[in-house]
Amino acid sequence: MQTAQTRQRGTPHVRRHRQLALCALLLALPLPLLGAGAPGAGAAEDDGLDLASARAQWIDRTTVAWPKGLGEAADTHLLAYAADGGLTVQGGDLAGDASHLALTRVPGGLSDAQRAAHPHLAADYDAYRLTERDTGVLREALRGQVVAVAGEGEGDTSLSAATGVQIPGVLDDLYARQATRATLGPDFHGGPHGDRTTLSVWAPTAREVEAEIDGRTVPMRRSADSGVWSATGDTGDWAGATYRYRVTVWAPAAQKVVTNEVTDPYSTALTTDSERSVVADLDDPALAPAGWRNLRKPRATPLRDAQIQELHVRDFSVSDPTSKHPGAYRAFTDSGSDGMRHLRKLARSGTSYVHLLPAFDFSTVPERPSDQREPGCDLAALPADSPRQQECVGEVAAEDAFNWGYDPLHYTVPEGSYASDPEGPSRTKEFREMVAGLNGAGLRTVMDVVYNHTSASGQDPKSVLDRIVPGYYHRLLADGSVATSTCCANTAPEHAMMGKLTVDSVVTWARAYKVDGFRFDLMGHHPKANILAVRAALDRLTVAKDGVDGKRIVLYGEGWNFGEVADDARFTQATQKNMAGTGVATFSDRSRDALRGGGPFDEDPRVQGFASGLFTDPNTSPANGTREEQRARLLHYQDLIKVGLTGNLADYTFTDSRGRKVKGSEVDYNGAPAGYAKAPGDALSYADAHDNETLYDALAFKLPADTSAADRARMQVLAMATAALSQGPALSQAGSDLLRSKSLDRNSYDSGDWFNALHWDCRQGNGFGRGLPPAADNEPKWPYAKPLLTNPRLTPSCTEINATSAAYRDLLRIRTTEPSFSKRDAASVQRALSFPLSGTEETPGVLTARLDELVLVVNATPERQEQTVPAAKGRGYTLHPVQAKGADPVVKRSAYDARTGTFTVPARSVAVFTRG
Repeated sequence: MQTAQTRQRGTPHVRRHRQLALCALLLALPLPLLGAGAPGAGAAEDDGLDLASARAQWIDRTTVAWPKGLGEAADTHLLAYAADGGLTVQGGDLAGDASHLALTRVPGGLSDAQRAAHPHLAADYDAYRLTERDTGVLREALRGQVVAVAGEGEGDTSLSAATGVQIPGVLDDLYARQATRATLGPDFHGGPHGDRTTLSVWAPTAREVEAEIDGRTVPMRRSADSGVWSATGDTGDWAGATYRYRVTVWAPAAQKVVTNEVTDPYSTALTTDSERSVVADLDDPALAPAGWRNLRKPRATPLRDAQIQELHVRDFSVSDPTSKHPGAYRAFTDSGSDGMRHLRKLARSGTSYVHLLPAFDFSTVPERPSDQREPGCDLAALPADSPRQQECVGEVAAEDAFNWGYDPLHYTVPEGSYASDPEGPSRTKEFREMVAGLNGAGLRTVMDVVYNHTSASGQDPKSVLDRIVPGYYHRLLADGSVATSTCCANTAPEHAMMGKLTVDSVVTWARAYKVDGFRFDLMGHHPKANILAVRAALDRLTVAKDGVDGKRIVLYGEGWNFGEVADDARFTQATQKNMAGTGVATFSDRSRDALRGGGPFDEDPRVQGFASGLFTDPNTSPANGTREEQRARLLHYQDLIKVGLTGNLADYTFTDSRGRKVKGSEVDYNGAPAGYAKAPGDALSYADAHDNETLYDALAFKLPADTSAADRARMQVLAMATAALSQGPALSQAGSDLLRSKSLDRNSYDSGDWFNALHWDCRQGNGFGRGLPPAADNEPKWPYAKPLLTNPRLTPSCTEINATSAAYRDLLRIRTTEPSFSKRDAASVQRALSFPLSGTEETPGVLTARLDELVLVVNATPERQEQTVPAAKGRGYTLHPVQAKGADPVVKRSAYDARTGTFTVPARSVAVFTRG
């Protein structure tokens, strides 16, 4: 998932008697009734008196970070707290029955250690030290409303500042050491068969927590040290029972104490539509499909060699007439379906992983088919360029069966809408059947995980974490509002218990569901330390103890740098440059943009790139610039692709298209270094993914309108191959080898089956011409899209679709069988890979690379090209046997002249030569 940002590119001491005077004033004030307005009614009389905001930050048991300029002239500062809430500002004074904690200003502000822990507070906050050292008092204060107030001194009864307080820092300081060691959620223990079950939830600020189990209220006991509440019962009585927690807690979003009935963040099973948690033991043999315990997996492929197909569970089969379980987990057990036959073909050609878009419990799809709506139009009967399809799809989008799923509700339970029965733990068994089905097809399974945000926060019914520990699990901005730079309510994995939830959830998926890899959505919003903690926890899993070898589980993610955490503002992020050398890969947008050209937010989508005809096959768009500008940009794109072929290595040196000897890190990518990796495997190459237009649709916009269907197919292969033949892992959106289209939709996250479904049978088409794409994200491009959707050259036949897939599989075979594409370190790449024709005389639109005994020529131009490599003269090169005997008749016309060292490659072709 990418956001708009990422796609465009990421004093003196206070006197003691004055403190006591203000404290006495606060304690004497009456408790007013809350007004009938918004939360915190009667609060904000000016910018400095607003209890609904939270501008002060209680960062540890000793210190409150106080924003400079807020009550700066006041002589007295303190924290006021009330167990039952009710503190308000009335007439410039604090009203309510409050206790207090005195504060003393710290000369020099935050300590060096505090600045390092909270860098975003270093410049703009003063430090105030709590005089109270009794942790019991501090813990009790945190179980109610806490406000920070400042007064002008003795004899002055008015406040100069009053604000709510952010508390994650102090909660971590007081509780994290013990709480991070706790087992949360359902835990089965005692006796040989887990005769006792304990339910545990972390809720340190709650006044009371009860478990509602099958309609019975069970009291829970609180640990003062950890803040964990727990209750224990007989497994025989509780197994399969439904439950929720009843949490009584101060809720800043409501500005009052509330009692929330909420599901378990550590749920292992759920009822339909996530209304209640279910007590389920994931080790129960009844939840395991046949053969699960001794499941045989395909040989693990190292991350540096991973070839990945990105796939949505519903897309895979919902339109496949040969599937017995359309749109469901069990579709992956239909070994005779068109979809599974195609996946097996890819596996035999070298694809090693299927990356599943989010398949955990998400909030936007009704889980019962009877509750889901379908478009009320005859979509297939409408014209190819009609706006009516998207209107009909949009009318039911909120209640249909489709969503990408980047709106987490429960992180560690399979999504119910993909199960045959969403009620209870049966979805667990069917998810496992899916994993087993993919493993049986020769493919390992990667889960797309989204721990960087939740679908809601505050008192929203879809909010789970924030209704249990309000104000903790989400990242708060300076005013106390929840950050939403990810598009939703950002979580805060830098906080100990959100970090623990991330680690615990991933380990559960790995151990209980035998998932082979994880792709982290917007990973740059996680601390690097959190992702490395995930890596370390997985590495501790063993076959003997856990049934899986955790060291063979692969990790990669979106290392984009943007939002309130950008440039390591709050912590060292898990971004592209920071993750280099860790063994966790990040998506590389460098060669992707160079191949496609332009970006998804271009006003004119016809901006071209290396694989879409820039300079060598120009379209009519003035956005591409003059011929001279196009040539210069194309040659720079070729430098970016060369860096991509190295695996985006920062220190790889080569001659660029301007004749300069440069490192990968010295090649410019929109002001950032193109090369950032330390070793192959740090960067993941791709030409398309679920975000933005499919590769076919991008080329539809960018290639000249009169480009034939056959030539469009050849450019599709060329773009996919350039990513796949790079050092390091590569990813392709499922169906791209079949020229998959979403009818030019840039952002199909909620566009329904009509625009998203995969078509494995070429006779069903490729998805192009299914109407104008949804207006919300595409309407500005409709004037460009409309003539394309009725252009017969853009509707491929079975000939083009099958040829594309076969040619791509040939290149996959070369990539995965030639050891030269699998270098282990940067030095090996430097020795083996060179670009002999790079420099000022380089041919625009053609890349030539030597890799050990291989020569790779990528000809993106519409003409046959000759590339003379003097060092190859007299050596015996022939077209690689896979291509010489392969599916592409055009590339078979490639030739080599040993007398001159000249390689000849047909138009729009990728040719790999090997020494005979």
